[in-house]
Amino acid sequence: MEIKNSKKAILTPLVLGLILIVGIFIGNKILPVSGKNIYGNFSEYNNKIGQVLGLLNSKYVDNVSLDSLQEIAIPHILNELDPHSIYIPPTEMKDVSEHLEGSFVGIGIKFNIQNDTIIVINTISGGPSEKQGLLAGDKIITINDSLFAGIGIKNNDVPKNLKGEKDTKVKLGIKRQGISKLLNFEITRDDVPIYSVDAGFMIKPEIGYIKINSFTSTTFNEFIQASQNLQNAGMKKLILDLRENGGGYLMTAVKIIDEFLEKDKMIVYTKGQNRKLSEFISTKQGDLKNIKLVVLIDSWSASASEIVAGAIQDNDRGTIIGRRSFGKGLVQETNFFKDGSGIRITTARYYMPTGRCIQKPYSKNPDEYYYDLFNRAEHGELENKDSINFNDTTNYITPAGKKVYAESGIMPDIFVPKDTSYYSEYLREINKKQLLYEFSMNYTDKHRLKLNKFKDYTKIISYLNKTKYFDEFISYAENQGIKTTTKGLDVSRNKIDNILKAYIVRNILKENDYYKVISSIDKDIKAAINVLTPKK
Repeated sequence: MEIKNSKKAILTPLVLGLILIVGIFIGNKILPVSGKNIYGNFSEYNNKIGQVLGLLNSKYVDNVSLDSLQEIAIPHILNELDPHSIYIPPTEMKDVSEHLEGSFVGIGIKFNIQNDTIIVINTISGGPSEKQGLLAGDKIITINDSLFAGIGIKNNDVPKNLKGEKDTKVKLGIKRQGISKLLNFEITRDDVPIYSVDAGFMIKPEIGYIKINSFTSTTFNEFIQASQNLQNAGMKKLILDLRENGGGYLMTAVKIIDEFLEKDKMIVYTKGQNRKLSEFISTKQGDLKNIKLVVLIDSWSASASEIVAGAIQDNDRGTIIGRRSFGKGLVQETNFFKDGSGIRITTARYYMPTGRCIQKPYSKNPDEYYYDLFNRAEHGELENKDSINFNDTTNYITPAGKKVYAESGIMPDIFVPKDTSYYSEYLREINKKQLLYEFSMNYTDKHRLKLNKFKDYTKIISYLNKTKYFDEFISYAENQGIKTTTKGLDVSRNKIDNILKAYIVRNILKENDYYKVISSIDKDIKAAINVLTPKK
């Protein structure tokens, strides 16, 4: 025990962390004590790295595994920098890259696990499963002839068995409602798109709505397709929803902003200690330059989302509505290692057209940085604009004379308090047990043959309004231990009803229709519609 404790004490300090990360860049090889290597001479760092590596290699009492120790050491190093310089292990890098590149290799389904069985919520448009005829509501019983139901499966077990190398095959045994025998499918894995534009539809006459969940390599083309469809449908005004959008590629954000601005307008610029000034200027008369614009943001809108909102705000091009954004004004670059891992290093800060950087303050404690969002809620910021504290008192003024703020995220032009009117003990309890989602899946499966006849979400809503489905949910919750006497059912009734209908609609139709339903009681969207609707 003493040896293990001693080893831990020696190997985890920051100095050794620096040693290990240098080793990674040269393929995990131990450096000679002389300090010479393919990157030059370590003497500029007092040669301590090379010396300690050599001492450990030649004198340490036990074998030292750099492969395992580096996984511990690298995060310690990056924690000394900023909250967004991070190490990404090989096990996570693939998922990160797939999301940003907008595709993965698999069979292309959205699924949920219920009663220890994989249920297909929907097939992904353009994916292999859709082409092979899998349907929403199908239950996966076997995978490659092995039983995969009723064996205690977990969510992360599913991708491990359904994803794989391109052009490889996976055999599925499917239980489909109304058919007694298992249906056998052999699906060839292929590229499956990951869509970043969740929704695009006309929310009111002349007013379009587009919801973007992240900025990936495919987002711009998705956005252009959605906006063109809406323009063809008569869109003259747009609500661009960037709430809960954590960001992504800077250049994707720049290209989308370019669609709204006239030529030669500053979009954003970046600079850092080792990065020269880079300016991003609008390149043409954007196709959407005459579209009246509202951008929705909230506390979880970050990075590329803030670039879009900030550029629109600083150019007086549209109205920003919602709550103060996250406050990330740092640019990262990802460097990959041979083992598939990588480090994402902050290389620059980005600045809005007025010259402000919206990066919020940070210390060496990343927990404090991210807990800032919860602190905002505790201080009442989400309900009261006057509770917001701005760290930078410098005046930044837009061309139209509007004051904007730095070091605090993007402050919306119109603050809309977070809607807490429906919060109750009853809603909290059913959310804790995920009963809304579970009931909607069970209800959809039970009534799928009837619901599948409806191709329009309004028809599904009309059908539900004629049934006692809400009473069925109350009974379902009762059976799960949530009594109708639990405080707040009446307060939360409309919200619960809206969410259940939205889930059931999504189970039958698509994500687009889910947002059509859920948006009907959204106060941020109502505020946006008011801005875009002429006063009579």
